[in-house]
Amino acid sequence: MIRRTLEKKLKSAASRFPVVSVTGPRQSGKTTLVQAAFKNYEYVSLELPDQRDFALEDPRGFLRQFDGPVILDEVQRTPDLFSYIQGFVDENRDRTGQYILSGSQNFLLLQSISQSLAGRCAVLHLLPFSQAELAGRQAISVEGLGKTAPKKARPPKQNLMEVLFTGFYPRIHDKKIPPSDWLGSYYETYLERDVRNVLNVGDLDTFSRFIRLCAGRNGQLLNLSGLANDCGVTHTTARRWISVLEASFIVILLRPHHKNFGKRLIKSPKLYFLDTGLLCFLLRIQSPREIYHRAERGAVFETFVISELCKNFMHRGERPRLNFWRDSAGHEIDCLVDLGINLIPVEVKSAQTVASDFFKGIDYWRDLSGSAQGRAALIYGGDSAFRRKGVVVYPWFVL
Repeated sequence: MIRRTLEKKLKSAASRFPVVSVTGPRQSGKTTLVQAAFKNYEYVSLELPDQRDFALEDPRGFLRQFDGPVILDEVQRTPDLFSYIQGFVDENRDRTGQYILSGSQNFLLLQSISQSLAGRCAVLHLLPFSQAELAGRQAISVEGLGKTAPKKARPPKQNLMEVLFTGFYPRIHDKKIPPSDWLGSYYETYLERDVRNVLNVGDLDTFSRFIRLCAGRNGQLLNLSGLANDCGVTHTTARRWISVLEASFIVILLRPHHKNFGKRLIKSPKLYFLDTGLLCFLLRIQSPREIYHRAERGAVFETFVISELCKNFMHRGERPRLNFWRDSAGHEIDCLVDLGINLIPVEVKSAQTVASDFFKGIDYWRDLSGSAQGRAALIYGGDSAFRRKGVVVYPWFVL
């Protein structure tokens, strides 16, 4: 079994809270993680019709059957159960780690938790494998970004395009399934189960077209009106569908940094998918080699970098502190990592060779922000780590 970075935080939370919730996209490894972390806990999947009926018809009886702590999987299928869990938790206020809840529908779980378990439940998020987890090493320290170039950096067996094409969903790696085969089934399951259950979308073809249109705009500023017009839906519907994609961990909206340095700033977020394999599938990319020749190569690589940075935060139990910066004149920083005292600009380039113009955005940012000697990072598609123009250059595989 591949160890997950979140396991340490998960066990720590269970020692302090009576309830711990683990959410994430479907098939990100939540069930495997919670069962591995809590081997002595009873386990019940509420996907099973008989267990779900029991929980819905007699919630008190369902919860009283457990003598000790329990893992309740796909718990969003029984939203009324949360109120009864609250009652059982309040009866045993000194007991921690009583219930481990997992589910793939973040929007339903968080709504139920906020209504019934506020203050009693720690909420953690598990995304698909990180590159570091697959390599069996610690992830790069985001707090150290831009300080020193890593000395020991070994590329994986797969090249960059193979990594981007495959993506990071656990089952692809565990079972060695061709990515296109598995992702096709995954996508259909997502539409048929998650989307239909939550949105009651009658015309799934329109929603499917909407997702593919989003894939075509990956890495770009989100233009809801343009998306709605191209898909043939209303602006309100487009906004609601984006919220569902975000809540189910298919996409992330990278918000613009709000600090004004005397320039007019772009206020729209940027849209990124959270898995490059799924993105390549939606873009109908047929092979790793094809990525080299596609106009979307840079955007796919940006998705890889943003998603790895998100995993770095989320798998430590933290909210990602990531933004981008762009002014109305087109000057831009791909990603700003907010470390509180330090704000680290990160540029992302898919090229294998570093060119001098890669540093223009960072140079402009440094002049504007008054931090000429501030830390900065460039992540690119090459193999070497070094420092240039006061910027630490990282190869893609150290993330």
